[in-house]
Amino acid sequence: MRRSPIALVLAAAVLAAPVIAQPGPGGAGHMEMLHGSGTPAAVKAGTYAVEPAHTQVTFSVSHMGISPFAGTFSGASGTMALDPANLAATKLSVTIPIASVQTTSSKLSEELVSADWLDAARFPTASFTATKVTPLGPEAASIEGTLTLHGVSKPVTIMARFFGAAQNPMSKKDSIGFLARAQIKRSDFGVAKYVPLVSDETVLVINAAFEKQ
Repeated sequence: MRRSPIALVLAAAVLAAPVIAQPGPGGAGHMEMLHGSGTPAAVKAGTYAVEPAHTQVTFSVSHMGISPFAGTFSGASGTMALDPANLAATKLSVTIPIASVQTTSSKLSEELVSADWLDAARFPTASFTATKVTPLGPEAASIEGTLTLHGVSKPVTIMARFFGAAQNPMSKKDSIGFLARAQIKRSDFGVAKYVPLVSDETVLVINAAFEKQ
């Protein structure tokens, strides 16, 4: 069954978690992406809220040109109003607490919230608000919006794909999920410490989960 682009607009809701890739039958050169259940056609019109326990924003940078290094933000909140008959009318706004950042180094996690980096005391949240969604096929979309980080607002485009739609067996709520990805230069947002030793280019990957209200 072909998947409609209806739910893809929802992916703008978030600033997309790692696309989980694993070797397929073709060997190491053949990668497959993890998929969920359901189709975009199953998504119902209405207002959705971010499900914070299963929404993650991961950032990745190049560490000294040797390896990628990642950290994760959690605790997102936000709402999305969707009319499947009029995707352009979709309203979406998501906020995430900077102090939620976690890496594999507790010292670095503490440094990232300091004034040298993200300055959580002065700028406690980052936010994304969608302004335009362009379907790129039955289950992918380009989502334009405004990212506000470290007190700076810049236009950012997120590439997203529908992941799954089902009733959550625990909450009994209609739920939908997405994978999304964007790339920014952190110096554009005033976070330039250690550039270029730690890359300016920063990849944002989002696991987004929503529940119908």
